[in-house]
Amino acid sequence: MQVDLVITELDVGGAERTLTRLASGLQAYGDEVRVFSLGALPSAGFDSLVNELRGDGIEISSGEGTGMVNLAAVYSKLRGWLKRRPTAVRQSFLFHANVLTRHATPRNCRGSWIAGVRVADPNRFRITLEGRSLRHADHVVCVSSAVESFARQRYRIPQNRLAVIGNAVETERFANAVPFDWRSLDWPADANVVLFIGRLHPQKNIELLQRTLDQFAAQGSGRKLVIVGRGPLASDLREWAARVPGDRVRVLDWRPDVASLIAACRVVVLASLYEGMPNVVLEAMAGGKPVVCSRVEGSRELIGDDAEQGFDLERSDQFAVKVNRFLDDADYAAQIGMANQRRMMEEFSVQRMVRAYRELYMKLNSL
Repeated sequence: MQVDLVITELDVGGAERTLTRLASGLQAYGDEVRVFSLGALPSAGFDSLVNELRGDGIEISSGEGTGMVNLAAVYSKLRGWLKRRPTAVRQSFLFHANVLTRHATPRNCRGSWIAGVRVADPNRFRITLEGRSLRHADHVVCVSSAVESFARQRYRIPQNRLAVIGNAVETERFANAVPFDWRSLDWPADANVVLFIGRLHPQKNIELLQRTLDQFAAQGSGRKLVIVGRGPLASDLREWAARVPGDRVRVLDWRPDVASLIAACRVVVLASLYEGMPNVVLEAMAGGKPVVCSRVEGSRELIGDDAEQGFDLERSDQFAVKVNRFLDDADYAAQIGMANQRRMMEEFSVQRMVRAYRELYMKLNSL
């Protein structure tokens, strides 16, 4: 089976990791897989996913996109790329890739098109534009049941053209990671660290961490907050961290050793306003750590009704309370973390995810 995967970019992120795991898994089945990134490929040091794909013998092409500046050129490159394999299954990920794949697909392409919706983004413009495109897809894969409901209600996609395939995590990688040495940040080796990893964007509600810092990491408590990622808030967050007294906060650029950071922290936090199925929560749970996250979309499906690990955005005062429970009691944090890890092993394997996508592709190809 020929499978063409299209994504907005290949910087390290949740959707990008999923595509990489899917591509490698399909290749292992003997399928012929290609990947197209609308954006330019990431620079050295941030190209770990590109290296993984190439290491597995997967062809990667790039539209060299830089926003709206050269959109026509990206469209032309994608169209030519798709035209070369008219019978291939086409799978797109994320807003830009979904919309552009719909419009760039040549008429000679007879393979099924499956779009991927990975977040319940409330932006009205995006809902309108993406919805118009998705209604032409043969099928739409949603990353969680909550996102499926969003796609059905807001994009008006019929139920019989929707599927839910959750993310996956390589549990062994996170379970066996060597803990990061906090002394490299001039902190004690046994620092009690709260960890955030993700895009530094208003969606992630990092403002809640800033507002409640003194409640869970008061000056002189020995507790620390580490924020890891890239995004539009990076500069403001670094300036804020520099103003915080007591050397309690570090804002780090994205780095490839997130598994080590997770292994060394006490608890991972994610207070997002909306999500799809956040990979960082999967990774934290795979690493045997407790999480404290907002009960939104896919996050809710990962933590369920767990009163210790989830909080409602309307009750954001509970965020620091729950973080403190894990900071105060290392044994309890380890107990919850081990339960999280067992669940990841049983329910969120990469093999399960790849098999679900492949079965969908084969079913659509047989119609």
